[in-house]
Amino acid sequence: MKLSLPAGVMSTSWLESQGLSRTEQGKYVKSGWLTRMATGIYRFSNETPTLYGALASYEKQVEGRYRIGASAALELHSYSHYVTVGKPLVYVFTPFDHRLPRWMTSYEWERTLREFSSKVFDGSIGVTQIEHEGLTLQVSTPELAIMECLLLAPEYYNLTDVYYLMEMLTTLRAGIVTELLEQCSSFKVKRLFLYMAEKSKHAWFKRLDLSNVTLGSGPRSLAKGGVKDAKYNLIIPKELADYE
Repeated sequence: MKLSLPAGVMSTSWLESQGLSRTEQGKYVKSGWLTRMATGIYRFSNETPTLYGALASYEKQVEGRYRIGASAALELHSYSHYVTVGKPLVYVFTPFDHRLPRWMTSYEWERTLREFSSKVFDGSIGVTQIEHEGLTLQVSTPELAIMECLLLAPEYYNLTDVYYLMEMLTTLRAGIVTELLEQCSSFKVKRLFLYMAEKSKHAWFKRLDLSNVTLGSGPRSLAKGGVKDAKYNLIIPKELADYE
């Protein structure tokens, strides 16, 4: 029997669908052709599984729900200014009721996996499929990915670094941005996004329809001893405020 799957991550049920019974799977493990990664999960013994390969398999074989988001999504869309030191970091967004299985979150991948669940975005807008190294991946669009970076800032991302990414996003689609801003439940994300987009002087910023975008009231402090932006009522790092 000949099986071909990128990165060689396979579930028991998928192998059965390919005509390989559980008894035969056990025989192939004993013969060294397959290696058991976890209960019900296998890889080809002569291949090193990848995180992206596992995610693609997870969706295809067991209908798992996920999206690669934030800076990792921007990198997959060819937007990145980071020089990676050590393992690349990948944020994977999942629904609260459909978290990644333990075998995936506990495995030592070539990339550091961080799973994040949030109701700030419902996932109905701003998710797309891309082909990457022979894999079909669920990925946040650039419009959603930059907002996810802001959602995770300043705890996981430096705000000035996120602004550097925003400067690159010259071709965002105003309609998608508008829909995401209307849907987004985080005032922090919406205010930061509009502040950075306006500061970047992107042409698409002028095409946004903000008539149904609520920004809340009261200040949002994002930096101790920071600088206040009066328009969006934000306390931001002086480094970001002074950057031109």
